[in-house]
Amino acid sequence: MTVTLADVAARARVSPATVSRVLNGNYPVAASTRERVLRAVDDLDYVLNGPASSLAAATSDLVGILVNDIADPFFGIMAGAAQTEIGGPGDGSGRAGGEKLAVICNTGGSPERELTYLTLLQRQRAAAVILTGGAVEDPAHRAAMSAKLAKLADAGTHVVLCGRPPLPGSEAVVAALAFDNRGGGLRLTEHLLSLGHRRIAYAAGPLERTTTRHRLEGHRAAMRAAGLVGDEERLTVHGPYDRRSGYDATLELLRREPEVTAVVAANDTVALGASAAIRDRGLRIPEDISVAGFDDLPFSVDAVPALTTVRLPLFEAGARAGRLAMGKEAPPPGGIATIAAELMVRGSTAPPRK
Repeated sequence: MTVTLADVAARARVSPATVSRVLNGNYPVAASTRERVLRAVDDLDYVLNGPASSLAAATSDLVGILVNDIADPFFGIMAGAAQTEIGGPGDGSGRAGGEKLAVICNTGGSPERELTYLTLLQRQRAAAVILTGGAVEDPAHRAAMSAKLAKLADAGTHVVLCGRPPLPGSEAVVAALAFDNRGGGLRLTEHLLSLGHRRIAYAAGPLERTTTRHRLEGHRAAMRAAGLVGDEERLTVHGPYDRRSGYDATLELLRREPEVTAVVAANDTVALGASAAIRDRGLRIPEDISVAGFDDLPFSVDAVPALTTVRLPLFEAGARAGRLAMGKEAPPPGGIATIAAELMVRGSTAPPRK
């Protein structure tokens, strides 16, 4: 049932005219009243431009792309590729044809901000929403996301997950393109083990993220298969997916285990920080300690030495997500596709010194 302006007014215990003033921002309203109205709007999921059911069911020319951090190449590459498919080539006339307007929503990794952006996109009757990167594993947030995506889908919005596993029990998603983070983590550690490394430390990502858990599961599966168990927690330090985290985590790991011969990083940016920490300790890469990353971001091959990493086809995945969002490509069977990860062996890994 469509929520009306009158419903919001009743929930907030104000007049419809006051609700209109708050939403239009064209008349001063007491702060407490404004907060009450906005809370009612959120509680009822009121669609601002949807006073009639026919209008509420329609979609606009807007497509939202949610990213954790647009300055991170991992997200920037996917978002840029998706936008090329959403925007379309155009005809050079400056007129809009079948193209859509892509809006990047930078969540900063905040679960609350993620939900807020989805609510805003719902109110704008977005034609499609693409969610990129790993998901937060908190059960309450997962349930809230499932409910929010279901409302978007009911309103005609195409929902696509890119680099994110499907939500359990959610039928609202057109397609989920999930990277094989477990397989990539497994093959990366198997490579280090094949070189003779046994004391391998792990600079992991944020504890609550699916990407972190899956990559770490792959790493630990390889270690268990090699009979190396017991030190998993001691040789793992969690932190953000940034350079500073890699630097601090590596110093802590070397403090815990000075005989470490290899450091696996949560991603390539973390690996840069790990490499800096190793050099600041007066050690060489890979002669003293090997370093490995994940994602194969553009700078990885230009690091000195070039970084051994796991390549995720970020541009290809983003472009496919854009086509799926626009209905240019049929969804994969069952709506889920696992995208393979490729091991890229470069100069930052070598056999440990005897």
